[in-house]
Amino acid sequence: MNLISNFNNREIFLLVYLISINLISFILFGIDKNKAEKKEWRISEASLLLTSILGGSIGSLIGMVAFKHKLSKKKFYIGIPCILVLNKIIELIIFNNIRVK
Repeated sequence: MNLISNFNNREIFLLVYLISINLISFILFGIDKNKAEKKEWRISEASLLLTSILGGSIGSLIGMVAFKHKLSKKKFYIGIPCILVLNKIIELIIFNNIRVK
């Protein structure tokens, strides 16, 4: 039995989107940490937060911990987990609405 056949096209699209945005969020935290250590141009905090809001909060949280980056900034160590909770609520609503239709 093919696992992917259990999902409709909208669900597959949403899953691909969520995997992609979380991977992007994770990579952005890594790039920003690397640039911070080299005292180079940085990725804005607004951009890092935006990728979280757009569904990449898990990637952001993992990136923060893995790269030990932005852990002392309140808007990140409190904001990202709050955004994660909101993302999960929104995902549940979206997945439930997709399943119903």
